[in-house]
Amino acid sequence: MNSWLKNGLLAGVVAVLAACGSPESEDTREVVVYTSRGDHLVKPVFDAYTAETGVQVRYITDNDAALLTRLEAEGSNSPADLLITVDAGNLWQAAERGLLQSVDNDTLERNVPAHLRDPQGRWYGLSVRARTIVYSTERVSPDELSTYEALADEQWRDRLCLRTSKKVYNQSLVATMIERLGEPEAERVVRGWIDNLATDVFANDNAVMEAIAAGQCDVGIINTYYFGRMLRDKPEMPIKLFWANQGAGESGMHVNISGAGITAHAPRRDEAEALLVWMTQEQSQKLLADGNMEFPVNPEVAPAEAVAAWGSFRADDLNVEVAGRRQAEAVKLMDRAGYR
Repeated sequence: MNSWLKNGLLAGVVAVLAACGSPESEDTREVVVYTSRGDHLVKPVFDAYTAETGVQVRYITDNDAALLTRLEAEGSNSPADLLITVDAGNLWQAAERGLLQSVDNDTLERNVPAHLRDPQGRWYGLSVRARTIVYSTERVSPDELSTYEALADEQWRDRLCLRTSKKVYNQSLVATMIERLGEPEAERVVRGWIDNLATDVFANDNAVMEAIAAGQCDVGIINTYYFGRMLRDKPEMPIKLFWANQGAGESGMHVNISGAGITAHAPRRDEAEALLVWMTQEQSQKLLADGNMEFPVNPEVAPAEAVAAWGSFRADDLNVEVAGRRQAEAVKLMDRAGYR
């Protein structure tokens, strides 16, 4: 990036933050949000909140690491009231670094199941994303599929595609496996996956699906919303989802969340809590989930019709905080197993 452009962008961010941190007028109510979610996903939600309440939502978007670094650097001078990000691992990191504060709210506890929120109330799920098996309808029968662990079996030699281990989604899946299976068995499974790879790992879930459709491999592991978006644009693709680990005595399907927490030094704490509560209720749940073909975190809210058409599943009921608590172990295990 040219230095003048980089400096210009930096100046723009500083200006936004300065505006966010400026004192409110007597008749202006606002809340400031840092979010790693895309503008096209959060803006409709914030606009709806402003229309309903009159509270202005000012926000900036950046990647997870940058937002956590910014919050740490700003400390008690941060203008941010609320952090919204994806993956419980990222939320756990923010909480453990002292960047979020606890919230004790009966409505939040009713609307967000216990395993989808921090036991200490520092963050709450807003939408659910499931990570499961995708397969070729031309070369695989669903009767051949069962669990994530079974993809390490000999029958899938040279037939498996995976996304890189560098992405937090796979780290969270392996972290959950460590919790469920113990580290030695989880490592055996991951080594089996690597032995069964048909090709090098891919940069993203879209590439995994494209490879399956092209015949490079027969099965893979993806987040379901990538599948939904892919099939929306290319309905002819010969791929389908399989709900993993649904048998008796099995763990249930791995799920994760997008979620939010009130920042440790929120200047407008009450406004932040009001927005957080509102985002777990029906209108906003539909906006949050449907916009990215995810599942509502509130069990009383039905998923979008296109998402519901995929069928129902039993989710793993482990608290998703394990994605953060076991993340370092998962990264080390994947590295030992040669999963890059």
